[in-house]
Amino acid sequence: MIAFLPLETEITIGEHVEREFAGMTFNIDTIWATAFAGALVVLLGFWARRQLTKNTEDHVPTKLQILWETIVTQVTREVEGNLGHVNALVVPLAVALFFFILFANWLEILPTELNHNVHLLPAPTADTNLTYAMALLVIFGVWGFGIQQKGVKGYFSHFMEPYPWLFPLNLLEELVKPITLALRLFGNIFAGGIMLALIAGLITWTVGGIPIGGGIGFVFNIVWKLFDMAIGAIQAFIFALLTVLYFGMAGAHHDDEEHEQEHDTKDADSERKEAPAPAH
Repeated sequence: MIAFLPLETEITIGEHVEREFAGMTFNIDTIWATAFAGALVVLLGFWARRQLTKNTEDHVPTKLQILWETIVTQVTREVEGNLGHVNALVVPLAVALFFFILFANWLEILPTELNHNVHLLPAPTADTNLTYAMALLVIFGVWGFGIQQKGVKGYFSHFMEPYPWLFPLNLLEELVKPITLALRLFGNIFAGGIMLALIAGLITWTVGGIPIGGGIGFVFNIVWKLFDMAIGAIQAFIFALLTVLYFGMAGAHHDDEEHEQEHDTKDADSERKEAPAPAH
């Protein structure tokens, strides 16, 4: 006879270690986990720089060099494919966002939850405060980039395209971008935390009075954490990719006009070279 005891897992939403300051509420656990993930990115950057500039005896690239070059090359290709050229701002922003979100997502996998009330390093991306902040950073950067490329009038005129009566829909689409960007990341990471909590509740399972939940929970925990690592990497890549796409859309028409002008100039130069010299 199999007896499943009720799970003693209590799942709460939006519960954080909070502190009040100057009339505002701060989620302390999200702040220190964010700082920890950011510090990891900075340390990785300095360590990677040191390793990438190191000359090996056999002059064979290290595994880190291959990994780093693969990621940067992929991001550079995405930027060039969407913007038409490599932008000095977008590439480092997308790479930094990818690694920061990756580390922030993977914090959930670390066994840092001492008990139900103390979680030393929760995934900060499971807090909408951080995901909204990153989404606003991206969207403000996109607007600034678009205005820089096209000017204020040129950039905001695209809200009237292709027809002026579509202005409300175009404006709504622009305002929804940061919301969907933030909630997509939050939802996936928060769902991963819920699954880990449910798996932890499996320890109460018994068969004929014999506890079997501990072994099942251990296996499920390992499998899910491996799956959660893949989900965290995919979500980091999606956030970085959407950032590149938004920048690409913001400067799309400007790049097309530049390419057309360059093409016209090259054609004009070719015609001058091919034209016969005037007779004297």
